[in-house]
Amino acid sequence: MPFMPASYPVWFVCRDSGAVFVMPTALHQRLALYLQLIRWDRPAGWLLLLWPTLSALWLAAGGFPGWHLLTVFTLGTILMRSAGCCINDVADREFDKHVKRTAQRPVTSGAVPVREALVLGAVLALLAFALVLTTNRATVLWSFAALAVALAYPYAKRFVSMPQAVLGVAFSFGIPMAYCAVHDSIAPQAWILLVGNVFWVLAYDTEYAMVDRDDDLRIGMKTSAITLGRWDVPAVMVFYVVYLFIWSWVVAPQVQPWAWWLGEACASVQVVWHYRLIRDRSRDGCFKAFRLNHWVGAALFAGIALGLMR
Repeated sequence: MPFMPASYPVWFVCRDSGAVFVMPTALHQRLALYLQLIRWDRPAGWLLLLWPTLSALWLAAGGFPGWHLLTVFTLGTILMRSAGCCINDVADREFDKHVKRTAQRPVTSGAVPVREALVLGAVLALLAFALVLTTNRATVLWSFAALAVALAYPYAKRFVSMPQAVLGVAFSFGIPMAYCAVHDSIAPQAWILLVGNVFWVLAYDTEYAMVDRDDDLRIGMKTSAITLGRWDVPAVMVFYVVYLFIWSWVVAPQVQPWAWWLGEACASVQVVWHYRLIRDRSRDGCFKAFRLNHWVGAALFAGIALGLMR
């Protein structure tokens, strides 16, 4: 490597081939902040959205939906979740500074200005919209409703006692959109699946809210963990049961029974494990249950995908 002064503002990455990639240090640092802002190092967030969306896509198509729709909904899910993180952090910046877990987020700490975060969120949302434009007119129109619910959620925490229900609708809107992309219309079962998925979101986001309950009480934030009080753990388990029951009711008749019930069994085992994690309401246990919840959705998706294989 040629000699460079120690103060030279570049970042080097060397490969075995001898090639050297150079990126200005300032740009590298900005990119790192953006990745932190969209939670790139925490894929559990977009996986929680992806598995029900892909499940609906497979059910609507009666099997593999094709590479086009798979790409649109996978990338669209990642982009919209990332955009949502930007909007959420801007909306919550004054609250987050009083919560130990969120005080150092880029917008809250001032490392990323509000306007910059909003621009990044808008760009990501526009990229997701560009993907939706490659589907059909009905799906494009429904995407505006999905965006409206996503924008409403950060502010629901100020007025709604169970804002996790609003998040549940936002996180479940990929289900009707998947049906719409396949059939140009939304079948009634898509809405039933959406309702079932809302209960899953209530379960895992209540676990998430249990982590910050003390801080949220102090700053006046409304969450399901606070609203449910000492009934939080039983309620989470009821939410899980309702979710699994509704999805089984809709899905089981449409796929190979052995595959679905195998996926259901794997999901149920995880639910029991999550109960053991949250029953004493420890921060670490509740956060671990939330962080690993995407495997519940993955188990059900696997049951659907296997059950629809020809």
